[in-house]
Amino acid sequence: MKISQYLLALLCPIILLSSCKKSNDEVATDTKSSFTLEFEHQVNGTPLILNTTTYKNARGEDFKINVFKYYISNVKLSKADGTTYLVPESYFLIDESKSASKLITVNDVPTGDYTKIEYTIGVDYARNFAGAQTGALDPINGMFWTWNSGYIFVKLEGTSPQSPAANNLLTFHIGGVVDPNNTIRTYSTEINAANPLRIRIDSKPDMHFVVNAASLFTGTTDVSFATLNFTMGGANSVVVANNYAKGLYRLDHIHN
Repeated sequence: MKISQYLLALLCPIILLSSCKKSNDEVATDTKSSFTLEFEHQVNGTPLILNTTTYKNARGEDFKINVFKYYISNVKLSKADGTTYLVPESYFLIDESKSASKLITVNDVPTGDYTKIEYTIGVDYARNFAGAQTGALDPINGMFWTWNSGYIFVKLEGTSPQSPAANNLLTFHIGGVVDPNNTIRTYSTEINAANPLRIRIDSKPDMHFVVNAASLFTGTTDVSFATLNFTMGGANSVVVANNYAKGLYRLDHIHN
């Protein structure tokens, strides 16, 4: 009798541990939960600090950043079996001057394991022609051209000694959706299958992205502020968009 009791005492913790593990791995059907998108702004590996820190572009020119903000939209998650989930009405404005904007909670996502994420850098074609809107797309955010009926997708403002503009200003307002000056770009990345985005009722993971502001000035074309220091749409904005399409975002890690 005593041996049976000892065996039972030994087996109970094992059974409980096995049950817990099974519970964490199982995905309940027809359930939803949430996850967060976290954005950490850098300049070539150095933390982005507005107004004070001096950085160098690919041409070795000094510059400071006073404003850095951008839209991401149409967030889409994919599973290994090819099924996808498009987050409805996913329009988010991230602003370095507003810490809260760099941590976004996405709610009501079907539970499961996701192995890919993609999103639009900017605002999709249809919303650019839908007029002024609310929330993240409200013109009060300073990311809408009333004179051009469209959104600024990425805004970087600052200064550089090499800029011949008044007060050495740098003004990069990237937007436009009509060819040949369409600047809508898409970011996508595969997620390590060994550590997918695991969305569970009792687990709300965090996806941590590193965002390199310096990617506006290199990638396809190394920008010199002596010749390109101002753009508000048009061909020069395409040059900048082609640059950051290659290096603006990097998925650093996931906390499941």
